[in-house]
Amino acid sequence: MIRLGICDCDTSHAVEFTKRLNHVDVTEEQWVDGAMVVAAYPGTSEITEPERVRDYVSKLASYGVEIVDQPEQLIGKVDGVLIESQEGAVHRRHAELFLNAGLPCFIDKPFTCSASDAAAIAALAERKGLAVFSSSSLRYALEVQQVHADAEVLGGVLGADAYSPAPVHPRNPGLFHYGIHGVETLYALMGPGCEAVWCIFAPGAETVVGMWRDERLGVLRGTRDGAHAYGFTAFCEKAVRTATIDTAYIYRELLKRVVQMFATGEPPLDVRESVELVAFIEAAMTSAQLEGKRVEVCF
Repeated sequence: MIRLGICDCDTSHAVEFTKRLNHVDVTEEQWVDGAMVVAAYPGTSEITEPERVRDYVSKLASYGVEIVDQPEQLIGKVDGVLIESQEGAVHRRHAELFLNAGLPCFIDKPFTCSASDAAAIAALAERKGLAVFSSSSLRYALEVQQVHADAEVLGGVLGADAYSPAPVHPRNPGLFHYGIHGVETLYALMGPGCEAVWCIFAPGAETVVGMWRDERLGVLRGTRDGAHAYGFTAFCEKAVRTATIDTAYIYRELLKRVVQMFATGEPPLDVRESVELVAFIEAAMTSAQLEGKRVEVCF
């Protein structure tokens, strides 16, 4: 059994992932086999209030997870680490600690809040010969997977529109805080290769248009006012597929890939795509500041 540690517990993911991996407080259809969370470092947070963090940690302890006082204390107790900090800016520091100790890492969304940090993590993982994987759970939504499963019927994806809630937070600027779910959905459909973006920002929503190198167009709409949902329209060679995403199984589907990475040492997603995704969001922020002008995606 693969032993996993959690670094920072300021998100519900710390509890929800543990439920599915440790087979507690969820139905059997939600279970993911092959790994268990055995230890966790609570951490500090600039996003989540301390009382909520304490509630998450208390729940983990009730599941038999050992709570440690420092992140370094996870080393030697675990085979891999789930970096669960809500704030993307702290991920590089944590990743460097564990990668230098020889531990592969899953880094929850956002991977980082700068392309330079993302590239540095990717480079260190390559030097160490270790796997690093970062993703929103929306990338592995069943409806998104089905588009690829139905490729023979649909044909290739010529373009896509994706949408998700996109509340903003100063510690995770722009789309990094929550709009990243929609960006991950868009990239899951389109694949990597975006070269430039145009972003129109308003208080209640923002829209980003991306131009891929092969001249395909991908569109992301992040919503802040009104009703919220996750979904997409994929414009394919033979048909158009529109879907509202059911979030009931997204954690399970993501964790299947996470466990597979720790078991095989091979990440399910090329880390360079994750670096590009961070650069996409950075470019969208710059375009919004320039009132919608074209900005290159650079990383």
